[in-house]
Amino acid sequence: LKMNKPTTAQQYNMAFAVYGSSKPHYLILDGLRGVAALIVICFHLFEAYAINPVEQSVNHGYLAVDFFFMLSGFVIGYSYDNRRDTVSSSNFLLRRLIRLQPMVVIGAILGAAMFYFQGCEMWNVGSVGLSSLFGTTLLNCFLIPSTMSMDIRGWGEMFPLNGPCWSLFFEYIAYVLYAFIFRKVSTRVLWWIVPLFAVGLTYAAFQGDYCNLGWGWALTKENFIGGMFRLLFSFTAGLLISRTYHPGIIKHPFIIGSIVLVVLTFMPNVGGHKYNWMNGIYDVFCITCAFPFVMCIGASATAISDRTKRIATWLGYLSYPVYIVHYPLVYTYYAWVKNNELPFSSAYPAAIAVVVVSIVLAQLCFRYYDAPLRKYLSNRFVK
Repeated sequence: LKMNKPTTAQQYNMAFAVYGSSKPHYLILDGLRGVAALIVICFHLFEAYAINPVEQSVNHGYLAVDFFFMLSGFVIGYSYDNRRDTVSSSNFLLRRLIRLQPMVVIGAILGAAMFYFQGCEMWNVGSVGLSSLFGTTLLNCFLIPSTMSMDIRGWGEMFPLNGPCWSLFFEYIAYVLYAFIFRKVSTRVLWWIVPLFAVGLTYAAFQGDYCNLGWGWALTKENFIGGMFRLLFSFTAGLLISRTYHPGIIKHPFIIGSIVLVVLTFMPNVGGHKYNWMNGIYDVFCITCAFPFVMCIGASATAISDRTKRIATWLGYLSYPVYIVHYPLVYTYYAWVKNNELPFSSAYPAAIAVVVVSIVLAQLCFRYYDAPLRKYLSNRFVK
């Protein structure tokens, strides 16, 4: 018999292999993840022009990571809570390792390949020897954080070849906690611990000079504590939503959810220098109130037009690869802007090029490396 060629959506489902075969796929949530990934790219590009965390064009773009954490908790809970008898803790962790690690390796290699093209006043990459670069590349490939003394870039990042990998480091912590603790915690207990984590999140929001939740990217005490509270609240909140939310009917969920995400993350700093505590309140509000609302909107999708399905599917499979590959390009853009003292009005064509190249590179990685390798590893090692 001649087999029909699988559709794009079917290829996406086979490649990601998260949802149970009998469960519907929340396609709108996948699309919103892609929107959040594009917001992160814009946030990082505009960092080249930021005077300080209070003055950035995409001022709250870092909150997209909290949306990722919450979405991860929702998807993991929805997919694995009722599969405890068929998917063991070790098998679950292996599945997540296969899901994330191939692109982590690509991101580290890409970061290493472009490292010596990124010299500027912020970091003297020319003074870094090949042995140090090789050692850091290995650490990045295995998602082992670099200490401050091992930071070859000098920016204080956990992963100096590909900064955004810090969120994946915390994501792995979430998976371990889910496999051995959260998976066994009842919904009633979750109703108690999620508010407790919200208190910790609020505490983190008021640490530092600028009262924001942009923590987690460095291996310092403040960053680790802040990153953990960001992870713990958002992941468990997503898990709780997956267990308790009953979808309604909302028209145009993808458009509404995308607009809310863009408005929230592009919002200028609240309160300025004098009343920066207001910005901390805003960040906490976005994560504890607005993002759960967006999650419920995305989970309420019923009838979806073919065009929306295509867009959401494309954004869904693009989201993780583009999140991984874009930052080595942003490093280079940042160095070019700083070395030439270029305003955005002069450098915006290069910024657009970074976005386009990131998307194209992400598509190539997904189609010819990530999805095929994960399919092979899943068939080979996952029972």
